[in-house]
Amino acid sequence: MDKERAGIQSVEVGFALLEALTHSPGPLMLKDLAAAAQMSAAKAHRYLVSFQRLGLVVQDSRSAHYDLGPAALRLGLAALSRVDAVRLARERLPALMQDIQHTLALAVWGNHGPTIVHWEESPQAVVANLRLGDVMPLLSSATGRCFAAYMAPEVVAPLLQAELARAAKTRHPDVPVSLEAAQMLLQEVREHGTARVVDTLLPSIVAFCAPVFDASGHLVLGITTLGSIATFDSAWGGAIDAPLRVAASHLSYDLGYRNTL
Repeated sequence: MDKERAGIQSVEVGFALLEALTHSPGPLMLKDLAAAAQMSAAKAHRYLVSFQRLGLVVQDSRSAHYDLGPAALRLGLAALSRVDAVRLARERLPALMQDIQHTLALAVWGNHGPTIVHWEESPQAVVANLRLGDVMPLLSSATGRCFAAYMAPEVVAPLLQAELARAAKTRHPDVPVSLEAAQMLLQEVREHGTARVVDTLLPSIVAFCAPVFDASGHLVLGITTLGSIATFDSAWGGAIDAPLRVAASHLSYDLGYRNTL
């Protein structure tokens, strides 16, 4: 088994140079690239010669700086084209469930707004009366607030206006009734990095929703968790919010989003 699992160490060592270029905001000089990969310049140069032949790295003839090459771009695009964000998120929910011990759901933007596409109940599940395919309101649900905060404004605007009109009639203390108040609420979501509702959509229920972004910075899904106000930590950065945000950030990173972690 050890022999079967053994790899080629030089490949793993050389990959550190590609990883360093991946995390760099731009091309790097040899000495800086070598330092980032924690190897000598002479050693780094030998790897870079081979990487250039493969098209994984290119060198600017004027500045002598190194950057990722066309072969690296093709690999990245091929990987991104095969990534299924919902499938990847579903695979990670059991581990997140172990951390927070509360019901989890995944939502995507559908024809009528944020739509629940996966539901995973915890052992201490609460009666939520939510089903797969349910469309969540933008202003009174954590899922809706998350999508309203991060989706393109022109996409959200028609639904937002309709909900504001309904909110003006129901007058829930935690639901805005003016566009100005709604914008303040959504700005709060962006500042915290997650959306939260407490006893808003469902009586005695607390919920958080964290955004997941793709390589283009577009919101692709929301990870929602909810539970009874009696057992659910509703604090920002608390026992529920913190691991939820970490899980969403890691998923975004694996989908190619780089303004995270």
